[in-house]
Amino acid sequence: MTRRDRFWIAGLAVLAALIWIRDRTWLRSSEDALPLLLALPLAAWLGRPWRWKASVEPAHRASLAIAMASLALGSALDLNVLLAFGWTAALWAWLRSRLEPGDVPRTFRLLVLPWMAFPWVMLDAQSIGWWFRLSGAWAVEQMGSLAGLSVSRQGTALLVEGLPVSVDAACSGLNVLQSLFVAGSALAYLHFSRSPLYWWNLALLLPAAWLANTLRILAITGAALTWGPGFAMGLFHTWGGLFVLFGMFVVCAAGFEAEQRWWNRREGRA
Repeated sequence: MTRRDRFWIAGLAVLAALIWIRDRTWLRSSEDALPLLLALPLAAWLGRPWRWKASVEPAHRASLAIAMASLALGSALDLNVLLAFGWTAALWAWLRSRLEPGDVPRTFRLLVLPWMAFPWVMLDAQSIGWWFRLSGAWAVEQMGSLAGLSVSRQGTALLVEGLPVSVDAACSGLNVLQSLFVAGSALAYLHFSRSPLYWWNLALLLPAAWLANTLRILAITGAALTWGPGFAMGLFHTWGGLFVLFGMFVVCAAGFEAEQRWWNRREGRA
């Protein structure tokens, strides 16, 4: 590793720290935010083996320009998603100039993990949480009606068989959404690192996360109707919800495995 490489790594580390500490709202949910830092070592592990050029070349100019523009715009608009994108583009500007050409396409697919290593979803994407809550409440209303239950809904507030149910901010799934994306992206990369199916499966992670959170809301509502609100809002609210999310992750893993076998047969590989 050259002196120039050490300079880039140190600069990226300082910039990452500045992005993390500029808005410390995430401290309220630090148990959900701090695990995002694992996205960087996960990307480093998935990217092995790292093969470096013998010669040192200038940083990739286009990526560096995108990084500077994104960082400036993110600071001006106070958008952490743009700051994280700018940091990732700066990382790529360095990696693109140092990696062996044959490793560039494969490594490019890993960039979603560094982008997800900052808590921008919980800081910037509150509107996503609102739509997750609203659609989850709508799903409870529809499923309850199909089951013959008395259900009325006003926004995210429901009355199910006389039991008030509020799909509040804690039910948005927003705090775990980004962690699910990190895990799902890593899983997709393990299966499709050299396949065009990678990007399609990456796009499917958002509806999969929505479905998982909606099933979680349905499970908690069903528990409240069956065993009472005290049970549903106790340990079941946390562990039952996590069990549903884990179940969706297992379903995605099985789906990726089946899709990979199909792709291998299509391409004539064993």
